[in-house]
Amino acid sequence: MKKTTSKLKTWMKGVFVSSLALTVAACGSGGQETKPADNGGQSGTQPAAQPADSSGDPQRLVIYTGRDKNIFEIVLPKFKEKYPNIEVETLEMGAQQILERVRAEKANPQADFWWGGTQSALATAANEDLLEPYKPTFADKVPDLYKDPQDRWYGEMLLPEVIMYNSQVLKPEDAPQDWDELIDPKFKDKIVIRNVLPSGTMRTIYSAMIFRQGAGTPEKGFEWLTKLDANTKEYTQDPTNLYLKLDRQEGVISLWNLQDVLIQSKKNNHPYDFIYPKSGAPILVDGVALVKGAKNLDAAKKFMEFLMSPEIAAQLAKERFQFPSRTDISKDELPDFMKNLELKPMELDWAVMAEKEKEWMQHWDENIKGKGKK
Repeated sequence: MKKTTSKLKTWMKGVFVSSLALTVAACGSGGQETKPADNGGQSGTQPAAQPADSSGDPQRLVIYTGRDKNIFEIVLPKFKEKYPNIEVETLEMGAQQILERVRAEKANPQADFWWGGTQSALATAANEDLLEPYKPTFADKVPDLYKDPQDRWYGEMLLPEVIMYNSQVLKPEDAPQDWDELIDPKFKDKIVIRNVLPSGTMRTIYSAMIFRQGAGTPEKGFEWLTKLDANTKEYTQDPTNLYLKLDRQEGVISLWNLQDVLIQSKKNNHPYDFIYPKSGAPILVDGVALVKGAKNLDAAKKFMEFLMSPEIAAQLAKERFQFPSRTDISKDELPDFMKNLELKPMELDWAVMAEKEKEWMQHWDENIKGKGKK
């Protein structure tokens, strides 16, 4: 991928102003990752009922997903209504873990569909010939920046990465307003971070922090991350523990994706708010793909088309604050807050990010994590 600044700004203007199909990821999942299910019901306008497709023999669909239960508790029942002959099995894990598992299973694929992965993880999988090319019916509705040129993966939604804080402890003006404020000594031991290596979201944020200091001189980025490590009180095992630490005020600041901040605060009643960094934020793609050699390829294609339909995209935007990558979603079908949220992207070269991420994150894990205070 090329640098995103000019193309992204042009596209965002059309998306946010004209169609308002803005922005979220993976990875997942970040990409997103597994979090407690929200059983608070589903509000908003429901997609129009679609006739069930009961034709054909029973089928199976195995999905590896980095998405939240709050998301697939909406999607999967509706998919089952339309395709009652397809039995769906989901296995939840972080986006990086999905990549590693699909890679390990290359000779005998166990998954059919990858739901929730960062563009770095998906690009890596595509380059390793782990993904099945497929041009869906909505291919021209997703900008080139957010899909693979060979149709091996498509962005489902966009995820801006933001500074998250406990609003019971900090006022908005007292929270860090930009990335570099995070390494101010006044925030020492106030930061908690979701464990980086298993998380597509955190790997992307940390890689972006290195890239912004200069990809050709990663030492500057490593120095920055060392200072962040010095201010970090703890790295949590998973998102659930991250939320617990923030709720208990064992830490009051974190780095996370905007969609999850909104879900946890507005749906799950956590005392969270966010700061959109003044200098811009990484806006990653949370995407989907078919696994190469999938045993249930037809069912996987059906699921991709269903998941990316305007009806489901609009419902997830309203109920789960998911910002669709499709540019043809009517503004009347999207929530009001999307109209007022102006996003500024951080200038990143995603191809370089994908190439360097593994090397950078290994260096961070071996040489920086837990050593900043020494």
